[in-house]
Amino acid sequence: MLSDVAIDLPVRAILPTLTGALRAAGTAVLVAPPGTGKTTLAPLAVADEVAGRVVVAQPRRMAARAAAHRMAALLGERVGGRIGYAVRGERRVGPDTRVEVVTTGLLVRRLQHDPELPGVGAVLLDECHERQLDADLALAFTVEARATLRPDLWLLAMSATPPADRFAALLGGPDRPAPVVRAEAALHPVTRVWAPPPRPIAAPGAGRVAPALLDHVAATVRRALRERDGDLLVFLPGAGEIAAVAARLADLRDTIAVLPLHGRLPAAAQDAALRLKADDVSGPDGSARPFRLGASDAVRPATVDRRRVVLATAVAESSLTVPGVRVVVDAGLSRVPRTDLARGLGALVTVPVSRAAATQRAGRAGREAPGAVYRCWSEAAHGHLAPQPEPEIATADLTGFTLELAAWGDPDGVGLALPDPPPPAALTVARETLTTLDAVDVGGRITARGRAIAAVGAHPRLARALIDGAERVGADRAAEVVALLAEETLTGAGDDLAALWRRVRGNADPAATARWRAEVRRLRTALPAGRSGGRAGARDDTTPARATRDGGGSSGTAATGRTADADRLPDDLAAGLLVGLAYPERLARVRRGGGSAYLMAGGTAAELAAGSGLAGSTWLAVAVADRTPGAPTARVRLAAPVDEATAREAGGPLLRTDREVGWLGGDVVAREVVRLGAIELVDRPLAAPDPALLAEAVLTGLRQAGPGLLSWTPEATALRRRLAFCRTALGDEWPDVSDAALLAAAPGWLGPELAGARRRTDLGRIDVAAALRRLLDWRQAARLDELAPERLAVPSGSRIRVDYADPAAPVLAVKLQETFGWQDAPRIAAGRVPVLLHLLSPAGRPVAVTADLASFWQVGYPQVRAELRGRYPRHPWPEDPTTAEPTRHAAPRRR
Repeated sequence: MLSDVAIDLPVRAILPTLTGALRAAGTAVLVAPPGTGKTTLAPLAVADEVAGRVVVAQPRRMAARAAAHRMAALLGERVGGRIGYAVRGERRVGPDTRVEVVTTGLLVRRLQHDPELPGVGAVLLDECHERQLDADLALAFTVEARATLRPDLWLLAMSATPPADRFAALLGGPDRPAPVVRAEAALHPVTRVWAPPPRPIAAPGAGRVAPALLDHVAATVRRALRERDGDLLVFLPGAGEIAAVAARLADLRDTIAVLPLHGRLPAAAQDAALRLKADDVSGPDGSARPFRLGASDAVRPATVDRRRVVLATAVAESSLTVPGVRVVVDAGLSRVPRTDLARGLGALVTVPVSRAAATQRAGRAGREAPGAVYRCWSEAAHGHLAPQPEPEIATADLTGFTLELAAWGDPDGVGLALPDPPPPAALTVARETLTTLDAVDVGGRITARGRAIAAVGAHPRLARALIDGAERVGADRAAEVVALLAEETLTGAGDDLAALWRRVRGNADPAATARWRAEVRRLRTALPAGRSGGRAGARDDTTPARATRDGGGSSGTAATGRTADADRLPDDLAAGLLVGLAYPERLARVRRGGGSAYLMAGGTAAELAAGSGLAGSTWLAVAVADRTPGAPTARVRLAAPVDEATAREAGGPLLRTDREVGWLGGDVVAREVVRLGAIELVDRPLAAPDPALLAEAVLTGLRQAGPGLLSWTPEATALRRRLAFCRTALGDEWPDVSDAALLAAAPGWLGPELAGARRRTDLGRIDVAAALRRLLDWRQAARLDELAPERLAVPSGSRIRVDYADPAAPVLAVKLQETFGWQDAPRIAAGRVPVLLHLLSPAGRPVAVTADLASFWQVGYPQVRAELRGRYPRHPWPEDPTTAEPTRHAAPRRR
């Protein structure tokens, strides 16, 4: 086959070395920069050397189709002859096909169906550096199939920038790595132009790009058109940004062809950006002829009369060649999947491009002639970019990936030739999801239902919705809705899934409808036997309903498979039911009637966009939602309204009835609650709660609110302080009466009272002083009044209360005249602790504070006596208070 192609590209020189390496080792790694021809020439060279078909796996559908068309054109043939391709919903091969280009996902399905790959002589894994999940699986499964079943199978990994040694070890094993063959670059020089925005622009959020950056990209395109010749290839993160920049360039359309290039486009629109002039691929009579091109020849597109600006996503980074491009304008952004494991939300997040991807993009300008790249960021910012893009396995939802591992027989992927092991947390979450779907058992092994789910060829959640939903809404309607959810290229403006369903079904966009119908047919075929028959609904818009075989048809199941139950469910509710079956944790109820804020069953808050037509719906089944990192609320992107009955049906596994006795809102609450996940559906009082649970709830409330819930009378407070003093003065054998200790020991010292408590007010009636005495053993109880007396007798005969507020220094506040005759301050705690005397004036005001009374009498008293005897002449002020008569009364007035 290669002999039929005269194209002179750099990879051709090393093809004999490559096939020789494959012949000797059976595996190899081909490293070839963009533009060297590896995607188109290597498969033809391998097909000349092996018996059987050569399967080339591409990560993207567009790249698979383009590669097949390119090889067929080089051979002067149409696709479907010696060169064919197969992508989801479309296959063009024939009995003479020798090279078939497929997506990596389709290769995984074939390996799962029959790992021997009968009739296949070689598998070529192209662009393996992109590290998509299907690409990792295709590599791992093919390596194992070759090692155990097909040692004759040739296996080649190809890329522009892979870590060659790493892939060589994966393909050949660590002891005998596969040979690495390298092709020299054929790129022409590319001039770098740093073109950052004039003012800083905020970093993009989840899936969002600032309009100011899009303005700057459009301005840079205009600048490049003025400064450079040739067509432009503009890299943008997604279809939305492509449409926005195209609108900003609309005034150029009379002289410039502005063409989009992304995965959502129909095949014809994709081809428009990749098409060559007709006379480059056909003879004068219009018949196909071999494609011959020298390395220095310039290939011009069909629209040769106008320059082109091709606005593309990352699909144009590799594999695809956009003819005529001399200039690349790079917005510097990429859209990648991210999964919020805690909330079960996935999103496409806009992130800065890696340096490796930026190099790939720039190389597109030098494939056919010298070119230039305008980078919409600064040279300094370039140095801070990640060196390589992050592999999907590190960030994406691994539910489908984990199911594929289980179907292969390696639930953990241990021992497989995976470039990176799956993250344990993401693997655990994925396995939990699959267990709830009954797709794997507790050991992670696939079940019969799991195999049926895997066979659908969609995300396991969507496959579950298709299989179970077919019995509820009919197979056709189930396939239609699942096709909308599975085919992201069909989703458009608006967040109403039912409205989108009606638009697509109504053929508002013929190309989108055609793709959708193809996917619907595939899903209908994928339904397990018994799910697409009698119980299935049959909304087939192309086939009229027929009568049943017995001539009836007024009741029961029609020959089309429609059921009465399926017919009665309106489309809106049918769509919502299917979404709920796929994502039960995203069933959501409005927080406030008529509002736009919702609570999802998984516990995540969600918000509708302003102006959403879904606002006011009491219940939603949310198909797509994303959450900006750090934001408390998820944004609903696609949903369908449902009623509570439908939500209960879809979210059946999340329904539970709980009898709750607990502390809520400052009191004990005993209730019966029906919940759908985090959403409370019913809340009613519990008639006869368990007394033990009531006591536990009261104890919980006490521990949450603290001892302040109890009624601390002066007697209880004084006793607590005395106990605290004893512990401080005498040691840890005395009870700890701090808040934390009292709460920890509450079941002991408050046990009898808690047993009878039913609510907060019962705590307020507890005799706390009596309860505290339960903390003392009998010896401590007998000595408490001796060691920490509540009152002390003073020389005047009064018994004065001791203040134990400070357990390290108990205080006795006493009038000075009542202490006459004391030589020293009294001591307590078996004489260990002197009482701190607060000596008061006759008016009760402090005049001295001392624990050393003898010193006070000598030094402090004379000064106090001199200051106060004139103010209080009716009270005694003896010169020697240690021998004076104490008194608590003033002398009587003289008449």
